[in-house]
Amino acid sequence: MQRVCFLLRVRPDRIDEYRRRHADVWPEMRAALTATGWHNYSLFLRDDGLLVGYLETEDFEAAQRAMAATDVNARWQAEMGELFEALDDQRPDEAMKPLTEIFHLA
Repeated sequence: MQRVCFLLRVRPDRIDEYRRRHADVWPEMRAALTATGWHNYSLFLRDDGLLVGYLETEDFEAAQRAMAATDVNARWQAEMGELFEALDDQRPDEAMKPLTEIFHLA
């Protein structure tokens, strides 16, 4: 199982909205994540907008491709994109660059 951690930055003036939207993630989005191999997926948000994401999957690139092919993901990314800083014309899911794992205590 591959463990993936990534960082993004939520715009400071949109943090409350980001939290509200994630308090009620669409059921079809949850189902699509599960169906495409995203497991133990968590998001952590610092008060200044630093977002830390963590997930486990068999193959992160394959899981990303599978999610990108879903209609619900396209709709979710379109709605969420405006909440982030520095995406460089990418959707949030495209800007998720895994950090290099340097230690793991099993």
